[in-house]
Amino acid sequence: MSDWSGGRSDERRQAYGRGSAGAGAEPEGARAMPHVRRAAPPQQYSPPQGYDEAPVAGGHRVVGQGGPGDGYNTGQVYGRGAPNGPGAGPGGPGGPGGGGPRPQRTARPDWRRRIKIGLVTFVVLLLAVSVGTYFWADSKLRQEVDLGKVKERPPAGEGTNYLIVGSDSREGLSDQDKKDLHTGSADGKRTDSMMILHTGDNGTTMLSLPRDSWVTIPAFTGQKSGKRFPKSTHKLNQAYSDGGPELLAQTIEFNTGLRIDHYAEIGFGGFRNLVDALGGVEMCLDKPVKDRDSGADFKAGCQELDGAQSLAFVRQRHQEADQDLGRMRNQQKFLNTLAKQAASPSTVLNPFRLYPVIGSGLDTLIVDKDMGLFDLMDMFWAMKGVTGGDGQQMTVPVTTANLPTPNDGVAVKWDMAKANQLFGQLKKDQKVTVSDK
Repeated sequence: MSDWSGGRSDERRQAYGRGSAGAGAEPEGARAMPHVRRAAPPQQYSPPQGYDEAPVAGGHRVVGQGGPGDGYNTGQVYGRGAPNGPGAGPGGPGGPGGGGPRPQRTARPDWRRRIKIGLVTFVVLLLAVSVGTYFWADSKLRQEVDLGKVKERPPAGEGTNYLIVGSDSREGLSDQDKKDLHTGSADGKRTDSMMILHTGDNGTTMLSLPRDSWVTIPAFTGQKSGKRFPKSTHKLNQAYSDGGPELLAQTIEFNTGLRIDHYAEIGFGGFRNLVDALGGVEMCLDKPVKDRDSGADFKAGCQELDGAQSLAFVRQRHQEADQDLGRMRNQQKFLNTLAKQAASPSTVLNPFRLYPVIGSGLDTLIVDKDMGLFDLMDMFWAMKGVTGGDGQQMTVPVTTANLPTPNDGVAVKWDMAKANQLFGQLKKDQKVTVSDK
């Protein structure tokens, strides 16, 4: 019987070194046959033994615990299978009670990340709005007064001095406005009120200067005529009429020794518009006020005054026994209340109220060339502080309010002993101990 199954021929045997049919042939040494790797047959699913045994209670079969040699000792429980594979039927992954193809989990929102992005967005928008508001408001400032033109100025003292002026300017008023506000139609403009607001480490002092104060006006050159005028003695408001804000500042510096750091002026129209933009100012009056010249007609008690009524209130003086001095007290009280409302959260945090206030106030507010928005804010906060008790309100001490003059009628004479002591304390930013009584 041949050594090669399948009828191998002698030629094949010879080729593989198993000898040859020819005589004398020498057998060859054994040759290593090349290793041939056969592809593994595809695995087919074979259910474990005992799979088709009777079901146990609950419709499940326990596999691997039937007999020896079944190869399954895990005690795995299989549900009733559907045609598509084990566990596809009821009770399995595909059935009503099984896991089936599990639905993908919905990713939980990352609230920390969302809150962080929201806060960053809010801060960026707030900065953008703030910067835009600053440049918009800054562009509205009327920086028309040049304090650099003031001659023979005293040296700077401690703290900051603002000269706040209310003028009788009718700029922007129609004929009907002038009639309704009882302003008259006089040409030009004069000072209706003057105050020095001093701020420093020892609080704030709001010092009113009577417009009829009898003072020395330094020599100056006329703005229109170019004529040189010598030093003279007149009422304080004459300086504003002759030389405008610059001569007024020079006259106040000459008579007080205080250096004016900033200047702010508002006219009748701007004052009315500012109050109306705020929605009115609430004032509490101790007694009824009635003045035909200014149009003031108010009952006693707390009430809200609109722009026209507010202007009438700060201008009235004939009901007061000391007239001009009494009017200054009313002006101080009103301006402090006005500043308090303008700087309140209900105004600052409400853009529908803040922007009209800024627009109406800055359109008619005249300031010096070096005064910016931050200086203006400091001034308002200082005025607000006086209302809150962080400072005091007073008038420059006077000896008499009925000083006859050669050409200017009745004037107000300062008590120079008290006044010089007061000015010295303000210049050194010391606590004010002088009384205006």
